[in-house]
Amino acid sequence: MMPDIRHTIRLAAVALLAFASAASAQEGAPPKQVGVVEITSQPVPRVVTLPGRAVSGAEAAIRPRVGGIIIEILYDAGRPLEQGDPMFRIDATTYEANLSSAEADVASARASVTEAESAYERTERLQGSGTTLAQVEASRATLEQARASLQSAQAALSLAQAELDWTTVTSPIAGMASVAGVSVGDLVTAGQAEAMATVTRLDPIEVDMYEPSARMLSVISDITEGRLQMNEKLRATLTLETGQTYEATGELVAPGFSVSTSTGAVDTRFRFDNPRNLLLPGMFVRGQVELGTVRAFLVSQSATTRDRTGKLTAWVIEDGKAMRRELTDDGTWQYHWIVTDGLEEGDLLAVDGLTGLSEGMEVATVPVTFDENGVVREVEAPAGDDPSADTDDTPATE
Repeated sequence: MMPDIRHTIRLAAVALLAFASAASAQEGAPPKQVGVVEITSQPVPRVVTLPGRAVSGAEAAIRPRVGGIIIEILYDAGRPLEQGDPMFRIDATTYEANLSSAEADVASARASVTEAESAYERTERLQGSGTTLAQVEASRATLEQARASLQSAQAALSLAQAELDWTTVTSPIAGMASVAGVSVGDLVTAGQAEAMATVTRLDPIEVDMYEPSARMLSVISDITEGRLQMNEKLRATLTLETGQTYEATGELVAPGFSVSTSTGAVDTRFRFDNPRNLLLPGMFVRGQVELGTVRAFLVSQSATTRDRTGKLTAWVIEDGKAMRRELTDDGTWQYHWIVTDGLEEGDLLAVDGLTGLSEGMEVATVPVTFDENGVVREVEAPAGDDPSADTDDTPATE
């Protein structure tokens, strides 16, 4: 019985010594080092990312204005056309004949006017000596009728000339032409429903971007309350479906004035240069629109976490202790969160050595910064702060 008691006492003593040794080691361990940056507010661009779709700024369906047989196709499909370039030629025999007839009618009407003018002048000179007032008025009426006939004939001549010109079908806009929908020998009629071809303008091209109405109301609220300073001109950049950033910057064409009943979004249109025809109508893109600037804090995304509910949090050092803060963000800018609430000017934000941090844990702060690649680097101490520089080997004089 006695040996068992002595064994138990010995084990208890060993456990007590081990606990005391661990506690002593824990008390003597230095606090965890954490890299921190001092937070300051700054003007940050407010950029919204919106889905978009490319649309042609102009698209013309080519239809004939006169009827006839197609005798020639004057363009190559897939090649750019300038405004006024010929595309189709329609048999002009009938329209040439109509023009000749109209020219003859004009000549006849002009001769009638000359004759009526001479008759009127003659009767007017003889009024009172051989002609009556009624005869003079009749001559004047005949002259007016002749002039009206001449004007009608000239109008018919202009129409005949226009119809002859319309036998050469030209492109009303500059753009890319589709494959012809008709062949040589086909009969076409004026104003037919089927288009002979389509010309689409690709440069410049326009992009419709769709902004949720709720976000638009939030932007309006920020402007009204002075949190957002709007740019004088809205510009946009594009990201293509491959992830490639489009080289051109777009300008606002027209804001939206109605909300879609199916999507709840407002359609805003931007125009982009498209010299290489890289953007095609119907292509889906992602647009970034810079609205203006807001006063906010930039917090590195690597220094924050989100929980399952979407709350954004970060570690802030207060009086040498780690404290978790909930942050309110308003988008991103160059791999940083734009934080509008949850931080104060001069706060020490922990950005390095975050593993193992707990609420209220004592830490030792080390000033750090970010390089151009976003990697954390320690702040180099100024040369004057080097302790070795303060040593002086010169003996003191009494």
